[in-house]
Amino acid sequence: MSQKTDADRIQEIYRLAKAHFGDVQFVGVKYHNKIGWIAKAQLGESFENLTADGETSTEALKKLRSRVKKIIKRYNAV
Repeated sequence: MSQKTDADRIQEIYRLAKAHFGDVQFVGVKYHNKIGWIAKAQLGESFENLTADGETSTEALKKLRSRVKKIIKRYNAV
């Protein structure tokens, strides 16, 4: 079994967001000097950006995925 890469995680976040929110402009990760790694999902015009930070790029992406899943779960519960 191969290990997941950050690219795999980004694609999974993109698929989740695309299926739920519809319009996804950008999903990625970058390094900021003072904060550390930041994972960001830039959604369509009707939604704002979702971000999560972590000590590693993988940790930031996992937190962002968790955040997207929580939003979807909360939306489906209403």
